[in-house]
Amino acid sequence: MSSPIIQLFNCIKDGDFLTALLMIVMFALLIFVSLPFHELAHAFVANKLGDSTPKWQKRLTFNPLAHLDPIGMGMMLICGFGYAKPVPVNPANFKRPKKDMALVARAGPVSNLLLAFLGLLLFRVAGWALGMSVSGGELYVSYEHVELINMLKLILVDVFASINIGLAVFNLLPVFPLDGSHIIAPLLPDKVNWWIERNQQLVMLALLVLILSPMLDLPLYYLRGLVGWLLCLPLGLPNLFF
Repeated sequence: MSSPIIQLFNCIKDGDFLTALLMIVMFALLIFVSLPFHELAHAFVANKLGDSTPKWQKRLTFNPLAHLDPIGMGMMLICGFGYAKPVPVNPANFKRPKKDMALVARAGPVSNLLLAFLGLLLFRVAGWALGMSVSGGELYVSYEHVELINMLKLILVDVFASINIGLAVFNLLPVFPLDGSHIIAPLLPDKVNWWIERNQQLVMLALLVLILSPMLDLPLYYLRGLVGWLLCLPLGLPNLFF
């Protein structure tokens, strides 16, 4: 996995300033929009379900500074993946600890899917205003608006929607400490959950190995494409992610 910071420097060195600018925009959207909204969703649902821990820890906010983790952000720049500061949650405050914890975990990926859908919706509305039509699974745009539509697609679909779909799909993987592990926890036998809890470091190491290897690249690529297609369907858009 190539380091984003090295890619950025190479783009600048080679004079590819457009790609460098897009990389900066992607990183800014991830840090200041997608990750804070993801963590805010966790905090909001936990608070609604009876756990005020996120509120007292001042995590019930969209302020990126409340959610950013310096090490996680550094890893994003150097390794291409990272993390935000996890929202503190006390399951003991829930009426149904396992099920409510699963709802809190689910809120993060759902929030990113909502952001992705918003990006696609804005693209669809802007395209409609500019005379864009869809026929036979293809987009049709008048010559005078081609450049503007392409720029909107690049920002709203290829960057913003793709970032959020990628975050949602990755976090839904059923591996600790990702949200997917908490979502499936109520479905697993107690012995399995206890084993995962006792061996958290081992499971996290296994996840790190998976991320650094190419093993997840193809499955995640197709999952992102499938999710993107499902989000495009209600808007009458073709699959813009394959």
